[in-house]
Amino acid sequence: MSVTAAAGFRAAGISAGLKESGKRDLALVVNDGPLDVAVGVFTTNRVVAAPVRWCREVLSGRRGPTNRARAVILNSGSANACTGPRGAADTAATAARVAELLADFRPGTAADSVLVCSTGVIGVPLDMPNLLDGAATAVASLQDGPEAGHDAATAIMTTDTVSKEEALHLDGWSIGGMIKGVGMLAPGMATMLCVITTDAVVDADAAQSALSRAAARTVNRINSDGCMSTNDTVLLLASGASGRVPVADEFDAAVQELLGRLGRRLVADAEGATHDIAITVTGAVTEAAAEAAARTVSASNLLKCAVAGEDPNWGRVISQLGTVPEAVCPFDPDAVDVAINGVTIYAHGALGADRSTVDMTPRETRIDIALNAGDAAATVWTNDLTHGYVTINADYTT
Repeated sequence: MSVTAAAGFRAAGISAGLKESGKRDLALVVNDGPLDVAVGVFTTNRVVAAPVRWCREVLSGRRGPTNRARAVILNSGSANACTGPRGAADTAATAARVAELLADFRPGTAADSVLVCSTGVIGVPLDMPNLLDGAATAVASLQDGPEAGHDAATAIMTTDTVSKEEALHLDGWSIGGMIKGVGMLAPGMATMLCVITTDAVVDADAAQSALSRAAARTVNRINSDGCMSTNDTVLLLASGASGRVPVADEFDAAVQELLGRLGRRLVADAEGATHDIAITVTGAVTEAAAEAAARTVSASNLLKCAVAGEDPNWGRVISQLGTVPEAVCPFDPDAVDVAINGVTIYAHGALGADRSTVDMTPRETRIDIALNAGDAAATVWTNDLTHGYVTINADYTT
């Protein structure tokens, strides 16, 4: 189960005719309460899609009550990004239509309590007749079981090959989520489209704090291809339906665990990837320095190609590491160790073990970089770069 794992939520995923393939392309998640807490984190790209602007305005209180939402509708097939005034009007019309449809069983539902997300090709306007008709079908299809959650997770897929869902059941309360995205994963605050639901009793401040911290240490540490989307959105909705009030640490840990699992599912399905790569930097002066170093190494296409060819070329690691500004991450190059899949093949500025002893056949590749300059650590996930990635993205709009 995913977004329907928590009590108080229903979902649907239907085909509205937005994709030529006829596959599911419209998802709806509804919070039946009693709480309607909603928070989010978004792309830091300066070019953002109309739905991102809408969600920011809804959650910030510029359109209604702050951090409140009763539903989120998500479409695939079109990003509704860079579509000008038409895109903004289409987003508003989508929210208004969903609010109208939901008002029958949640009186008082207004457009400013509906969040909107879109994913797909940039610059393609929404097919509004099909989308609005589809919204009615989605509302009529709302269910609270696992099948409905799966349908919703399937409907938000673009180049994903599998749906991505997770759930945790804790001491009297639950949290679940769905996520999509296998490319354009180099975030600044979030990444991809993601909806998390919980039946815990939490206020907006606690929810936002937990989500922001979790995103920073999980999905914000994924760099698939160095490209940031215009539509990246992660939402957390709380219904309070369990009646349970978790302690802050418990709630924070659950959100981070769930978002971490969802993030790993993105890496495992990255476009054309044959290896998932965990780059862990230890011995940094601060966690921020460790993250900066790991993120820099994760951006190396040369390294990613080497891993695709199962070549433990530590030279690609150490040369990329050296591009991190000293002011950001101070370290002595002659004190650095690099291990790949448990074999230290670069030790204190010199050759280590024979790299032919490194087994590169497992799907999961671990690159451990010890800076030996401090006590802080961080891990960034990436993937290898294959012919499959080039093929998928060369054909994306055709």
